[in-house]
Formats: sequence, C-alpha cells, structure tokens
Amino acid sequence: MFKKFSLLLLSLILFFGAFLPQGKSSAASGSIIISSDTANIRSGPGLSYPLVKIANRGEKYSIVKEKDDWIQIQLSFGKTGWVVNWLVSKENEQKTANAASASNSADTVAKANTDQLRVRSGPGTSFQIVGFLNKGQEVTILDQNENWYKITSTFGEGWVARDFLVIQTGQPEKKPESTTSKGTTSGVVNGDTLNIRKEPSSSSSVLGKLTKGTIVTIYDKQKSWYEVGFGNLKGWVSSEFIDKGSDASKVDKPAKANGITGTVTANSLSVRSVASLNASIVGSVTKGQSFTILEENNNWAKIEYKNGSFGWVAGWYLEKSSGKSSSGQTSGNDKTITILQDGTNIRKEANVQSDVLQRANEGESFSVVSVKNDWYEIKLKNGKSGYVAGWIVSTNGSAPRIEKSGADGYLKNKTIVLDPGHGGGDNGTTGASGTLEKNLTLRTARLLYDKLSAAGANVYMTRNTDSYLTLPSRVSLASANRADAFISLHYDSNLDRSVRGMTGYYYHSYQKSLADTIFASTIAQTKLSNRGVRFGDFHVIRENSQKATLIELGYLSNPEEEMTLNSGAFQENAASGLYDGLARFFKEN
Repeated sequence: MFKKFSLLLLSLILFFGAFLPQGKSSAASGSIIISSDTANIRSGPGLSYPLVKIANRGEKYSIVKEKDDWIQIQLSFGKTGWVVNWLVSKENEQKTANAASASNSADTVAKANTDQLRVRSGPGTSFQIVGFLNKGQEVTILDQNENWYKITSTFGEGWVARDFLVIQTGQPEKKPESTTSKGTTSGVVNGDTLNIRKEPSSSSSVLGKLTKGTIVTIYDKQKSWYEVGFGNLKGWVSSEFIDKGSDASKVDKPAKANGITGTVTANSLSVRSVASLNASIVGSVTKGQSFTILEENNNWAKIEYKNGSFGWVAGWYLEKSSGKSSSGQTSGNDKTITILQDGTNIRKEANVQSDVLQRANEGESFSVVSVKNDWYEIKLKNGKSGYVAGWIVSTNGSAPRIEKSGADGYLKNKTIVLDPGHGGGDNGTTGASGTLEKNLTLRTARLLYDKLSAAGANVYMTRNTDSYLTLPSRVSLASANRADAFISLHYDSNLDRSVRGMTGYYYHSYQKSLADTIFASTIAQTKLSNRGVRFGDFHVIRENSQKATLIELGYLSNPEEEMTLNSGAFQENAASGLYDGLARFFKEN
C-alpha cells in the first residue's frame, strides 16, 4: 500500500512540477559566439566551479538556458557548461550589429572640405600622420565615433576628424572629363603649386590645389583665367600657369627646373612602384638622405632612389627645400617649425604638466633654439623661449623631425578593461539639466576604446550598451582577463552646486601609480579643476586584484560644468587624456 501511494505521489509531483516557478534561471534558445580570445567554460554558473574547457574566439555553441550573468551552453557528447555573458555575443545580436554596421558605413562616401587634411593612424591628434587629403577628395567611411571617421582612400586606411568630411547623400558627383571633347582642350600645370579658385579672380576662395605636371581639362577662358577640371575639382586658374594643347609636351620635370629636393625624415622609408600605399615596394631609403623631387602626385613624390631606378615615396616623410632663401642665397642652417592647428600650447618647460606661456595658431612659424627630448625649444616674438611638443608641428629647413615616441608602442598588446559606470536601471547621478551619468560614462568609454584599439591594445568593456552589470561581475572581468589596467569611469554630484572638478581614486597601494598617472594626464588635457587623487572605498577597486583606478570626470550637479562635460570637445579631451595617461603609465612601469 505504501509503495503504491509513493508511486502515485511521485507521479503527481512530476505532473504538476512543470507548472511550478523555476527560480532565477530561464530557458533560452539560439546560440552564442565566443567574442574574446579565450573563454573559460565552467561546470556551474560561477567562478568557483571547476573548469570544463577553454573555448577560443569565434567558436559557436547552442544556448541551453541563462542565469544572472551566466549562460549554459551545449557542449559535445551531451555535456553542458557555463560561460559568463560578457565574453560572448549572441548570434542574432552579432548579425544585427554587423548588418547595421555594413548598411551605415560600408558604402558611405564622403569628401574632404579642406586642403591638406591630416589622416592619422588612430582617432586622435596624438596618433601619427599617415597621409593627407585634398579638398574635394573622396573617401569611403569604414567606421566612426562622435568625433572621428575611419576612412579608406588611395593610400590605405586612417582616421580623420569628422568636422572636415562632408557625407555625400545624393548620387556621386559626375567628374569632369579628363580628355578633350567638344568645346574643351587639355593643359598641363607648369607652376609648383597652383590654386583652383571659385571665380576668375585672385581674391576668390580657393577650392583646391594642383601640382606641377598635372593634366587638366580646359573648359572656358575669361581674360587671363582658364576654367579647368581635374578629378572632382572644377574651378578657375591663372592661364599663366597652364601650358595648353601641344605646349604640354614642353613641360620640364618639376623639381629639376626649380631645384626642389626632399630630405627623408623617417628612419626607413619604402619606395613604391606607384603613388599608393597598396603598391609594391621596389626599394627603401633612410633618414637624412636627400633626393631631387621629379614629380608629385597627391602628396607622393617621385624620386631617383638609386642610379637609373625610380619610384614613389610618401611626401609627408620628406622635408622639402628649394636650397635658396627669398634673397636667392642658400638658406644655410635655418631651423624653424610651423604650427599645425589653432590653440597649440607653448609651454614654459618641455612637458605637458608645465605652465602654458601662450597659444599659437595654425601657420605661425618659430625659430628652433634646441631640441629637448620630444620637444622643440623655440624663440617667441617677445624674445623669450618656450617649448612646443615636437609631434604636433611640421619642420622646415634643417630642423630635425620629431615623432611622438610611440604611445601605441607602450599600449600594444596590453589588456585594458574599461568600466563605464552604472547602466540599465541604474542611472547613476542625474545632472542639473537632466544628463544621466550612465550615458556619459558610456560615451567617454567608447571614444577611449577606439583610441586604445587603434594602438593595438586588447580592450574589454564591462558594458557597451545601456545594460546593468553587477559590481562583482565588473571586477571578475578584470581578473578573468588578467587586465594590465582597469579604469572605472564616473561623473560626480554634490548638493552644493558650486562644487566642480575632477577626482581620482585608488584603494590598494599597488593601484596608486596608475591613478596618479592617468589623473595627471587627464587633468592637463581637460583643464578641469584639480581635486586630486585620494583613497576611495569603492567595490570595483577595493575587490580588484589588478591595477585599477576610479576617475570622477567632473560634476554634473554644477550647471556650468554639466554643459562642459556634455560637449564633444570635452569628451575628446577626456578620452585623449586617459589614453595618454595609460601610455605614460606603461612607459614608466
């Protein structure tokens, strides 16, 4: 009797059990793809469970169910395992993201809206210049953030400030014909650099520039002006500098006619078969060698790199000189630098923490007194001396070229975890005008992520969407990836709305050096009030066995500072300061 009763009771339990609550776990479907280099698969949903296997990037698994921050996946031979959700991406989410990325950027064409637009190896002014764009030159956009576009052009890939590219929303503009047709003829530029203007007047705005030897189409003539076309450019040039029709064959080699030479400023510079970074390498030249420039094309220079052998080198690695000053005498050892952008700091000493003596604007030139580390000592107009960072200016004459000693070199292969504070249902603090801290921390982290990735670092974000992650999970991500640095980003608040400024925190003594270095660099870049670096009892640094810091990047409760913190300029400066601080930390440690 008891046995029958037991069997009946067991049947009832099994029947109704399907309708009972299942706790915090939930059944799921679909699949995940491992998105980190390696991911530990454990026997249960927690770091204390035994390791079942190590999965590699790109491996795909079916989802069994999810519980908190863990996903149970189907392994081979009927076995299952658990993986933390921040090391994987769900297949449908990845497809959606890839499709959105492709539709938003793959075929997006833009044009440069200024001449000599610098293209850099990463999204920031501290990255090396890899090329230039001329006004009207078309590029394809590969990726973007709020301040920079990643583009591809004739010389390869690079990053350009968004303000200087115009997205082409309609059909591509029809290019002027480069061959003669009814009512047109061809011509060749005979001047070193020729301005194309909007109207047939020397006071009209400049649309672009042409170099000597460029073949153009001539459409019209008004007095001493030709209307010409080249590529996407169409405008007016002085007829004095165009050899028309059969006279084109009489054009001499540009540099030979004017004695223009180029001195190599890179340690080693590849010589290519044609004017493109994608062209085959036919030779190489070294720093200090000088060559006659035979021809120029889109910032590339044709040289005779050895007797009877010709090729093209990147013109931005040549220091050009005519060999004569304006008086007709040789220029000797004139050493000058030219400022590349408005608001460049001239400092009292050769470091970024030194006081700013004055700010210089694009195009201003200064005599070089000496070189100290990566800085030029320059003579100011008042007769005093100051220092300017050598990697943000161009050199003239015999001044040695300085390139920033590789921030990317110190960051390459470093593992960095970025923690945008709050997220999901946790808004963090709310600013005086309604700014949510969780949105601003993610905005800063994304800009910093792009810079670090471009430098070759292995970067992980505790969240890259408006989602919530527990504090222990954030710390676990640093531990699981053996992070070289963990940076938690926050914005501050105070009942006293006059309080403002930036604060850095550490908990363990082994974290202080990281906090100090990153804080000093970010303060110098953003110019916020300095509230110092101090001890802070915060979970993400207290429970962190890695080198970690928490940075409060200003007060949203201060209405004036809130406006500053929301600006694109501040966000770019904050990300640049954090980036430079990390590079300096790894350089010194």
